[in-house]
Amino acid sequence: MPEKSGFDPLTLPESNATSYPEAYCAANQQRWNRRLGNHANLTNFGVNLTRIVPGGQSSCRHAHTRQDEFIYVLQGDVELETDAGVERLSAGMCAGFAAGTGNAHRFVNRSAADVLLLVVGDRTAGDAVSYPDVDMHGHMEPDGKFVFSHKDGTPY
Repeated sequence: MPEKSGFDPLTLPESNATSYPEAYCAANQQRWNRRLGNHANLTNFGVNLTRIVPGGQSSCRHAHTRQDEFIYVLQGDVELETDAGVERLSAGMCAGFAAGTGNAHRFVNRSAADVLLLVVGDRTAGDAVSYPDVDMHGHMEPDGKFVFSHKDGTPY
């Protein structure tokens, strides 16, 4: 008999861990991820259920060179900050960021209630990430993990 594929995402553990350098960790620990794609053993793309508490952000504003991202707002009101400015999104709205466009983005919760996002992104090898607002650059290692350096290439 085949193993069941369905699961309740809210039963998975949440983590606010980040691989960002110490200088940027605290600002990114007010968001919590449930790694749905990992739990389902997906290898080509990741799926996260991301909860951002009031005052928190999804990440530092960033843009990927090789990986697409798609975000669907499940609950709450959130500010999307991009190169074009700030846009308010509410439950039922979505946003997408094509790889290589350079359009840096992040989500900030300036409301009084938690925000819940469904975040989908591919896992294309060789990705690099630029961060226009902070002194950080990321690149993906062959094992799929990101390594961060200063913009001048000096390691953290």
